[in-house]
Amino acid sequence: MQASLLYQTACFLGEGSMWHEKRQQLFWVDIEEKKLHSIDPLTKVHQAWLLSSRTGTIVPDLQGRIIMGMHGHVNRFDPDTGESEMLLRIESHLPGNRSNDGKCDPAGRFWLGTMALDERPHAGNLYCITPDLVVTTKLEHTSISNGIVWTKDRKTMYYIDSPTGTIQAFDYNDETGEIRSRETAVTIPADMGSPDGMAIDENDQLWVAQWGGSGVYHWDPLSGNLISKIEVPAPHVSSCAFGGKDLDHLYITTARKDLSAGDLEQYPLSGSVFVAKPGVKGTAPNAFAG
Repeated sequence: MQASLLYQTACFLGEGSMWHEKRQQLFWVDIEEKKLHSIDPLTKVHQAWLLSSRTGTIVPDLQGRIIMGMHGHVNRFDPDTGESEMLLRIESHLPGNRSNDGKCDPAGRFWLGTMALDERPHAGNLYCITPDLVVTTKLEHTSISNGIVWTKDRKTMYYIDSPTGTIQAFDYNDETGEIRSRETAVTIPADMGSPDGMAIDENDQLWVAQWGGSGVYHWDPLSGNLISKIEVPAPHVSSCAFGGKDLDHLYITTARKDLSAGDLEQYPLSGSVFVAKPGVKGTAPNAFAG
């Protein structure tokens, strides 16, 4: 399957794709350019906002606003007014760290990973933020926190720390947010790239954006087998999210980071946003309940 171009742009580090159900729009960030983007896939109307700091991930809240994991803090942003409000600080004592990927669990808690700006190994952590803004450390000494999703029965959480080249499965308690019994669900061969952002479909199958792998790969987490691949005309595929009216489109971000002039000549659409229709529906993004 081949992804098609949705919106041509030149994001240095496009990331954090999020389908906003209330607005019927796709949102994403360019981390290094400190920008938030949105597009209506039907009208192709695009908007962009300049942010105060690097933003690694975004999630919706129940009121239709956006919660942003930023460099040293978490903010709430209103796309209608452009106003941003800081909710809490995250690792503000570690100025060399920033927020990276994260998502909300089915109970409305915001799980947020951090990483070192220089990508130093084991410098980050994975946190869980409750709706009343209580922060708990869930995993320590992570390197590059990325994809995180939950199964339909709310019993399993899948998580990616990119340098491990694996997708980890945890037993998950939706009532308490506890995770335990960590196991490797999928091991990704190095020649397929590094696992980055991740989405889950209605059948609890995983769709993984693979940095350096020129595509989104469809994995069965129960067998660990590769099912299919969506080809993307850019080597650094960074995130993916199901969206559209029927949640049957997969939106895909890419990046120009770490590409040479020769690479960019060969892959001129790097940094753009793509879309594919994989033949399966995804799940709606969980909203922050705070």
